[in-house]
Amino acid sequence: MAKDDATVTYDGPAGGWGSLRGIARIAGDEGISAGAIATLLEQNKPGGFACVSCAWTKPADHHPVEFCENGAKATLWELTSRTATPEVFARHSVTELKTFSDYDLEQLGRLTHPMRYDRASDHYVPCSWDEAFAEIGRELKAMDPKKTIFYTSGRASLETSYCWALFARAYGHNNLPDSSNMCHETTSVTLKKVIGSPVGTVVLDDFKHCDAIFFFGQNTGSNSPRFLHVLQAAVRRGCRIVTFNPVRERGLESMINPQEPTAMVTGSETALSCQYHQVKPGGDIAVLLGLCKHVLAADDAAQGDNRHVIDRAFIAEHAVGFEDFEARLRALDWAEIEDVSGLTRAAIEAAGTVYVEAENTIGIYGMGLTQHVHGFENVSTYVNLLLMKGNIGRQGAGISPARGHSNVQGQRTVGIAEKPELVPLDRLAEMFAFSPPREKGMNTVEACEAILKGEVSAFVALGGNFLRAIPEQKAMEEAWPQQRLTVQIATKLNRGHLFNGEIAYLLPCLGRSEIDPLTGHPQVVSMEDSLSCVHGSVGKRTPASEHLKSEIEIVSRLAEATLPQNPKMLWSHWARDTASVRNLIEKTYPEEFRDFNARIFTPGGFYRGNSARERQWKTESGKAEFVTPDMLSATGFQPTPGRMSLVTLRSNDQFNTTVYGYSDRLRGIEGKRDVLLISPAEIERHGLTVGERVTLVSDAEDGVDRRVGGLEVLPFDLPDGCVGGYYPELNPLVPLAHHDRASKTPAYKSVPVRIERGG
Repeated sequence: MAKDDATVTYDGPAGGWGSLRGIARIAGDEGISAGAIATLLEQNKPGGFACVSCAWTKPADHHPVEFCENGAKATLWELTSRTATPEVFARHSVTELKTFSDYDLEQLGRLTHPMRYDRASDHYVPCSWDEAFAEIGRELKAMDPKKTIFYTSGRASLETSYCWALFARAYGHNNLPDSSNMCHETTSVTLKKVIGSPVGTVVLDDFKHCDAIFFFGQNTGSNSPRFLHVLQAAVRRGCRIVTFNPVRERGLESMINPQEPTAMVTGSETALSCQYHQVKPGGDIAVLLGLCKHVLAADDAAQGDNRHVIDRAFIAEHAVGFEDFEARLRALDWAEIEDVSGLTRAAIEAAGTVYVEAENTIGIYGMGLTQHVHGFENVSTYVNLLLMKGNIGRQGAGISPARGHSNVQGQRTVGIAEKPELVPLDRLAEMFAFSPPREKGMNTVEACEAILKGEVSAFVALGGNFLRAIPEQKAMEEAWPQQRLTVQIATKLNRGHLFNGEIAYLLPCLGRSEIDPLTGHPQVVSMEDSLSCVHGSVGKRTPASEHLKSEIEIVSRLAEATLPQNPKMLWSHWARDTASVRNLIEKTYPEEFRDFNARIFTPGGFYRGNSARERQWKTESGKAEFVTPDMLSATGFQPTPGRMSLVTLRSNDQFNTTVYGYSDRLRGIEGKRDVLLISPAEIERHGLTVGERVTLVSDAEDGVDRRVGGLEVLPFDLPDGCVGGYYPELNPLVPLAHHDRASKTPAYKSVPVRIERGG
């Protein structure tokens, strides 16, 4: 950690020796065996297993080591020598476990036995699998299916996800919220609306042909470090990277590739972003409109030389709505853009010049765009910028959301969706001889609203840490026990497992790297990455406990215990033979999954296709659609004296709600998570002192008292009017109603708060 201008910073690169030390520390903490280390060498390679961490793609020409720091941490965390046996639960009541930190809960180790919550003793107690399945099935049979929720985290395989969605619909509902609802649902809704495809259009080869890459709101160094290899290669051949982010993330500034011995020995860094602009939280619409305005001005100037910057031929053939958008740009005042974005006109025009000069541009973005009240306008305006130069639907160009969890995109592909129009229900009805429900189900926000109203009878979770990941945590924890039944399928204990319905089960499952004991041999499962490529995965490790079951077996047993017999639903067979499930997926989605089993171990995965990449626009208009935003700020609230905009962050020692340790190396913060990051100017403006303990209070103006105390003031390089802190610790400050208007994605990246003295 270094101090620069009185701020907490990190002066080193991403990657390098720090990355290796981070892996070694986790390996030591988890008591990892030599065999577990060897398992890492098979990670993300054909015939090996797919990382459970991020969704970044796996290259066909893989490196000798095809894992990153956080991917290694995720695997070693799963292969820990620690076990949370029934004896552990006998020693600790659930009430006592609630006093544990997120980190300490998961450090108890892998769950080893199916457990039932005993309310009289306030302990989890062991039970048999048969007992668990029988009671859960009996309870579900007695309920109105429409009052139950089947949640999914992003790590479940395509095969398990397909069976999970089929189970829900055969049971009688479309209540299938998933982790995508909390991160990239804005992407799914916006891209579907404006280009007709709910996912990005870029493939890995495009990065070899792009001249510029623009980043908005994505932290590559911590969230998808293997992507750094691709960026390094692009920069070395002359591609320019321009980044917009309130936080200066080292992973987009500088890196050392751990797989380059010379660079490791000499400390030779690769500079990545040629420009880095710290936009205000929520100021991205203004920045993007400023970039578009600059492109328009450059086109006006070029026409004097009989040239064009804007691809008007592409727009005429492939797009609608440009005239209204152009009029908006011409009427927009630069002073307003500067005020909302926090950037100068000169800075935005400098970035715009990179875009104008590039023949092919790729647009990358993360949750810094999606998690706002006007996230739809963030993403649609980004698409506008790319459409202006025809940068969608050709080699070396396109829009590319950086997805989070390893299979979160694939789950939606195979039917995890609350919207029935996204699923081929008629085909499912024909294949399985039942009548799928046609009513819209509940997404994450709607599920929370129903639970708060006491309208949910059962919550069944396939992975995840739902209660910790959502907004409105305090109220949700208080409402949770009103449910009759809660079921959690998991590998480790987390805080979400400590709030239980009247009847509650904790069902331990295999990790992705482990052999399925049901068959006694490795089972193949599959995942879809963020570039729409599908990869096979084979677990070969001995399971952490002989009592564990695979996710697909647990789902199948639950379905058998709940549903009436159907000769076309072969649950027991599917649990033993995942290849048969892939045949069903291919039959259900023949265009995307042609020859599924034959192609499952294609090096680099097989590409399932994207209509927008082929310039086939499956939109209402039949063309790509320019959307003209009527606002410049994405926050959804007005600036007022004393009001700050909170940006929630993940540390370098974290993936989603899983905390591997207390090192946020790439920000220079060690040993703590109860922090408030704030610029030195704002510290002075608020009359604070470094190291002081303060309380953040929600400023949502809805009459609800939401607060998190005990936060240590740390000086950090952030824009004025902005503070930062860790997710999920600061989630209690986020109102449930504070979400994107179009997708209901919680707006974690611009939360209105005030600072109170005293912790």
